[in-house]
Amino acid sequence: MKKDKINVLICGVGGQGILLASEILSEVLIKAGYDVKKSEVHGMSQRGGSVESHVRAGKKVYSPLIKKGEADFILSFESMEGLRHLEYLAPDGKLIRNTQKIIPLTVTIGNAKYPENPEELAKENGIETISINAIKIAKELGSDKVVNIILLGILAQYLGIDREIWNKVITDWMNVKKLSPKIMEINKKAFERGFTT
Repeated sequence: MKKDKINVLICGVGGQGILLASEILSEVLIKAGYDVKKSEVHGMSQRGGSVESHVRAGKKVYSPLIKKGEADFILSFESMEGLRHLEYLAPDGKLIRNTQKIIPLTVTIGNAKYPENPEELAKENGIETISINAIKIAKELGSDKVVNIILLGILAQYLGIDREIWNKVITDWMNVKKLSPKIMEINKKAFERGFTT
C-alpha cells in the first residue's frame, strides 16, 4: 500500500553511489505522484568521508531535511554509518544495512571508533534491522558498483510503489548514462535480488 509520507535517510562513504541512489529514489517518488524534496551532505566524499542524503516525500513537502526521530528508513551503505544516524530513525522505522565495513575518515583521524558488532548494537536499541551483504551479492552479479541498486531493491519492497515505475526510472537512468547491455543487465538483476531478499 502506498504511504502518505516517506522519509528516507541514505548514508555511507563517498564513492558508494549514495547520491545516485537518492536521485533514483527521488525520481521514483515523483513519478508515483509525491511532492519530493532532497538534500545532500557530501562531506569529504572524494576522500572516503561520510556522505548522507535526505529524501522526503508527501502530498506537500516544505523542508528537504528529515528531523531527528522522523526517518521511516535509514538506507545504510556502510555498516557503521547506519549506526551514526540512528537518532534520525522514527520509533517504528527500519534500518536497511549493508554489512560491508569501510573504515571511514572519521575513524582514521580518531574522531570515531569503529564498533565491534554493529548489528548487535542496533538490536540492543530495539531497531528493526534488515542486514545484507550487498557487496558480496554485487560481486556475484559481476559488478561491485551495484550495491546501491540492491539496497534500493530492498527499500522498494516497503514503499508500495509499482515496480514498473522503479524499472522505468532505473532503465531511463541507464540509457542516459549509455551503459553497456551487460552492465544494464547486471543492474536489473541487482534490483531484482534486492527486491526479492
